[in-house]
Amino acid sequence: MEKFKIEVSKDNKTFHFEVADYLHHDGEQCKFEVFLDGNLVASFEPDAHEYLRVCKNPGNLDEEILHIVAHRIETSHL
Repeated sequence: MEKFKIEVSKDNKTFHFEVADYLHHDGEQCKFEVFLDGNLVASFEPDAHEYLRVCKNPGNLDEEILHIVAHRIETSHL
């Protein structure tokens, strides 16, 4: 598992996320898990076209924030 940090800003608020990338992904869990303050807030899975789709959103994150997080992961880690 590799971890990296990303920042997302919305409405003058900045979120500091930590993303866990399960390099040896086996389909039993989502490939990317996103944490905020140590708590799992979202997870993503690549589709057949290598775009990320939301697996889980336990942090009830705003759709726009989820989209930005997915885009940042796609552009740097897929």
